[in-house]
Parts: sequence; structure tokens; C-alpha cells
Amino acid sequence: MMHSSQTFTAFMTKVAIVHVAVLLLLVGASRSYGAADQQALSAEETYKLGERMYREGILPSGEPMQAFVSGDVPVSGTSFTCVSCHLRSGLGSIEGEVSTPPANGRILYLPREPYIKGYEHVPSYHNYAVYFPTRPAYTDDTLAELITSGVDPAGRSVIKAMPIYDLNDQDMAILIAYLKTLSAQPSPGVSDSEIKFATVIVEGTDPVAVASMLAPLEFGIARKNSLTTASSANDRVARMGYNMLGPDLLQKKFSLTRWVLKGPSSTWRSQLDAYYQAEPVFALLGGISAGDWEPVHRFCEENQIPDLLPIVDYPVISDHDWYTLYFSRGVRQEGESAARYLHGMYDLIKDRAIVQVSRDSREGRALADGFRATWADTGHPAAIDIVLKEGEQFSQQRLQQIITELKPAALIVWDDGAALEAFAGLPDMADRPGVILASGTFVGKALWTIPEQLRGLLSFTYPYRLPQDDIRFDALALKVLPGKKTSDYDQKIIRQSYITNELLGKALMDMRGEYYRDFFFDTIGMMPDAYYPLYERVGFGPGQRYASKGCFIVQLGKGENPQLERRSEWVTR
Repeated sequence: MMHSSQTFTAFMTKVAIVHVAVLLLLVGASRSYGAADQQALSAEETYKLGERMYREGILPSGEPMQAFVSGDVPVSGTSFTCVSCHLRSGLGSIEGEVSTPPANGRILYLPREPYIKGYEHVPSYHNYAVYFPTRPAYTDDTLAELITSGVDPAGRSVIKAMPIYDLNDQDMAILIAYLKTLSAQPSPGVSDSEIKFATVIVEGTDPVAVASMLAPLEFGIARKNSLTTASSANDRVARMGYNMLGPDLLQKKFSLTRWVLKGPSSTWRSQLDAYYQAEPVFALLGGISAGDWEPVHRFCEENQIPDLLPIVDYPVISDHDWYTLYFSRGVRQEGESAARYLHGMYDLIKDRAIVQVSRDSREGRALADGFRATWADTGHPAAIDIVLKEGEQFSQQRLQQIITELKPAALIVWDDGAALEAFAGLPDMADRPGVILASGTFVGKALWTIPEQLRGLLSFTYPYRLPQDDIRFDALALKVLPGKKTSDYDQKIIRQSYITNELLGKALMDMRGEYYRDFFFDTIGMMPDAYYPLYERVGFGPGQRYASKGCFIVQLGKGENPQLERRSEWVTR
């Protein structure tokens, strides 16, 4: 049996090649692919070539598409790709006052009216429809004319809003065929009455953490399903739900299945495949693991299944993967933020050593790698790396040795709370570094036990909003625990899963009944930055995969009940 991703690709490419064959008969292949001009393209080749044109601006020949802006200013098509405005789903975008209409064949080949039939009185649908002027349905010929000359079927010029492209007939046929596959078939897991979701739980994860991840998701789904049920019996609720969700989303119930992964991570893929074959879902919500996540990430990439905000410390770091959105870059992000913080004060420390001490553990390596890579990007000389092997203690003697021999301007120590004992004699040490940085999350609860005489000498990366500032979100985040003891749950994870639930609801309302997986993440990418519990800012620009991109540098304040105090603004990527 083929994986669902293989089935999906096969279907799409078959659709594409049928369209290409018809188009080539209609418009003729007046230009060729050079040496390959006598060879018919396979279905898979056709689809991939069209996808590359749409997403990367690369012609089937391998050359950049030639584009023109403002009618006659030549630019490379790789800088003005279709996907950059019409998005991966082809369903267009609305961000602020800038709107881009859909570019998928299913919508292009229908006339555009100033309303969406059946949803004329639903505010969110109506407000979307009136963004764009009416027009007749496109044909292959008029779509080709739009792409090459910037004139739409109503005779209007759009060259001030979009580039035009110089394409031969065969390349045009391939691109149009690809547009006809975009958001053409409903995504799995969606029916007239239900949207199915799943969440992945790695066996052995702390039960409190698992319960804290599940509670907000199950609360949100139960609340949505209650609204659906109540609307069928109460006219007032039905009118409220209609205005808020539209009749389609209102009538759909949600389900959340738990996919529990057991055993070594090398076996997870087969387990995920079995779960998905038994019950295809529209998307994964959250998920949790104390260790690895890459097998789940790869499963989602290969099956084109969105995974919204899993709770993991070690997300997959990628600049091109699409189907998983993470809260942040995880532990590594603190190391990256430390590098950016020191870069901002480099004029004060240049020509002096920077020393990075890191524990040879997964957490220590992630922090050190993040610092090292970001520091290298700044162009500064590399820091001196010292690695603490298993069982090796970071002691006062080791600290004194580093200060005496290397005289660093800045010292970074990526180790757990036990390492803080090494700094007991720091106030009396000559030539101590002007900046000493550690990880607030790696140090953990020991952060709150630092003696007062050290508090002004030690700084920490802290990837969350300060606790005293986050209190105002308590009632909001904890509403997902009605009638339950909040002390039974992990307060950080509750807040993370609350964000997942909120983004899910907002995205589904904004999708206007277009339940396509790519559009799900396209829609989240169009949302403005938001202020939720835990993180200073949450937001995804188009193509961004990490919601929180920053970190504070903090110190522990004075007194018996100290608070964390900022020593930097929100240091971002």
C-alpha cells in the first residue's frame, strides 16, 4: 500500500498531466525544451516542473523565469515568485490593506462576485469577498494573457499589483496545469460533519506534562462541539454561531485522537503510518516528547500533515521544511540570543577573549551550537570552547583557572544549577569577566537561590515573559481548567497548549471553509503578532516556522522574595 503522501502526489500529477496534454493541444508547443523537445513529460515531471515555477521562479529549463514589474522593469522571477503573494495553497492573502486574490484553478475558473454564495450574511466571508472586484471566469487563454501581459478577463490592467512573466507556450501550459491542482481536492480528515485531529504522545513522558498538554486542547474541542450541538436546538445560539463561524464550520464537530508512540524512536515511523492509515486526520495538534521529535517531523513532511506547536525542547531546525510549526527553536534559541546580546556590546569587549563552557549533554550541546553558529554569522573571532565531560565538575578552581589564564571579557557557562556553586568566590576574584552568562532554563529552580552578593554579577538567558509580567494572563490561560486544581498541572505547558488552542480556533474561522492543509498554515502565517501567555510575542510571518523568536537577558533582583529583572530588551533573530 502506498503512503498517503504518495497517493496524493500521484493523484495530483495525474491531474496535472491531463491538463498539460489538453493545453498543449489547444495552444501548441511553439517553443521547446531544447534537447528534450521530442520527449513527452511524465505526470510526476510535469507536476514538479509546475511546482518549481510557482514556488521558486525556475523554468523547466533550469533558468530563472524572466519577470517584469510595473510593466517593463526586468527582474528575476526567483525574486518575484508566485508563492510569495498567492501563498503555498494558492488561495491568496489579506494582510492589513494589502490583498492578493486566489491563483488556484478551482476559483480562477469561476466568475468572481462581490459575495460568497450561501455566506452573504456571514461577516468574515462578506468582508473577504468585497476586497476584490468582480470579473468573468478565466479560461486558459485569458489566464495566459494575465500572466504574460497583466490584463484580467474584465480588461483591467494589474501590472501595478503583480509582475508579468515571459513564458513560452509549453512553459505556460505547465504552469497553468499546476495552478489547476492547487487546493483542488479536499484534504484528508475533513467531511461535511467533522474535522479530525490527532495529537502525538511519546510514552514515558511525565504524566503531568501530558495532562497539561491535553487539557486546553480537549477543552477547546469540547466547547466547539457544545456550540454545534446547542445551535441545532437554540435559535439564538444558532444565529451567534452563524455570524461567528459561518454555517459550514458551525455544523462540523471536532475530534482529537491520541497517537501514543512506544519503544525506540526508530520504530515510531511505522507506528505513525499505522495510526494514519487507520484514521487519516486533517492535522496534528500539539504533541509532546521529553526527547526526540524528528521522526514525527519527518512523517509530517512526507505526508504533508500540519503539526501545530508540539511541546518539545529540541525542535527540528530547518529553513525549508513546512509542515511543523514550533513555539521556538527550543534550547538552542537561548544560545543564539546570547550571541546576539554580546554582539550588541562588542565594541566594549573586542580584542579580548570570549570563553564558552558547555556541558557535554544534549542541552549543553544545543546551547553551545546555537551560540557558536550565531556568533560565526556576526563575523567576530570564534569564542574559546571548553567542554565539560560527563562527571566533570565546573568548580571554583576551574573558574579561577579560566580567569587567570584567558582573562575573558565574557564568560558563558552552559551547565545545570550545580555549576552556580563555582561562583561563590567571584566577588573577590581579580580580573573577573564583565559579563557572565548562563541559561535560565538549564539552571532551573536554582536560579532563585543565588546569593544576593552574586546576583548583580550573573546574567541569564530567559526565553519567556518575566513571571511578574505574565500574572495578568493567569485567568485567561487557566480558564481551560474549569473546576480543576491548577496546582495539578504544569503552568508552562498549560500556557503553551492554550496558545495552540487559540491559534487553531482563529485559523479555522479565517479559512472561510477552505479546509486545505497548506492554507491552514498560510492562514496562521497571515496573522499579526499576538500577545499570549508565556511568550513576549507570538507570530509567524509567511514561511516562518518558529512562533517566539527572542529571549530576555535577566538578573535576579535583591531581597528575600526577588523577581527577575531585565538587562536587555527582547533579543530577537
